[in-house]
Amino acid sequence: MRRLTWFNATSLTLGFAFLYLPMVILVVYSFNASKLVTVWAGFSTRWYGELLQNEAFLDAAWVTLQVAVVSSTIATVLGTMAALVLVRAGRFAGRTLFSGMIYAPLVMPEVITGLSLLLLFIGIGLDRGVFTIILAHTTFSMCYVSVVVSSRLVSFDRSLEEAALDLGCTAAEAFRLVTLPIIAPAVISGWLLAFTLSLDDLVIASFTAGPSSTTLPIKIWSSIRLGVSPEINALSTILIAIVAVGVITASLISKRASLRQQADEQAAART
Repeated sequence: MRRLTWFNATSLTLGFAFLYLPMVILVVYSFNASKLVTVWAGFSTRWYGELLQNEAFLDAAWVTLQVAVVSSTIATVLGTMAALVLVRAGRFAGRTLFSGMIYAPLVMPEVITGLSLLLLFIGIGLDRGVFTIILAHTTFSMCYVSVVVSSRLVSFDRSLEEAALDLGCTAAEAFRLVTLPIIAPAVISGWLLAFTLSLDDLVIASFTAGPSSTTLPIKIWSSIRLGVSPEINALSTILIAIVAVGVITASLISKRASLRQQADEQAAART
C-alpha cells in the first residue's frame, strides 16, 4: 500500500473543500435567524416553517415529485428492457444504431437534448406541461438505468435460468422467479438514480415545461434571479438531504447485492 503523503492529503482536502464546503455553508445558513443570508444572527428554524407556508414552492415541489416518480418508473422499465436486449440478444441488424441511441443521452449536452425535445413537441403539436416533462426525463434517464442493469446482467449466471427452464418454467416465469429477483438491486439502484436525476434537472425541464407546470429547480432559479432568500437556503438543504439519502441507499443496495453474490458463489464452490 502506498503511504499517504502531505501533498496527497493536502490535495484531497482542498478538493473535498472545493466540492462540499459551499454546500456546508448553505446548510448552516439555512438555520440563520436573519433575513440577510450573509449575516449570521443566531440559530433558528424559522425559514423551514415559512417554506411550508409558501404555496408557490409547495406546488412546484408537488409537480417535481410527480414527474420524478412517474418518469423514473417508466425509465426503469424501458432501461431494463434495453439492457436485456443489449446483453442477451447477441448480434442483430441495427444493434450498433440501437446501442448508440440508448447511450447518446449520456454524452449529449442537456441544452441540445432539451432543445431537440422542444422542437419535437412543437412539431407534433403537443402542449407543454407535466406530460412533456415526464417524456423528456424518461428519455435522458433511461440510459443510466440501462447502464446499471447491463453491468449486473453481464455477470449473471445463465445456468440458473437454464435450471428453471429444465424444471418446467416458461421463459417468462424464469425471468420473473429467477432473473428479476437477482437483478432487483440493480433495478432499484437504477430507479433511485433516475429519480435523483429527474429531481434536480433544470435545463431539460426549462425547455419542456409549460406555464402551469413549473418544477422546483425552475422555481428556485427564477427566485434567485431576484436575490437569494433564506427560504431558498432551507429548500436547498432539504433537496441535498433527499439526494444524499437516495445516493447512499443506492450504494448500500449495490454493495449488499455484491456481497450476496460473492457469498452465493462461495457456497456454490463448496458444494
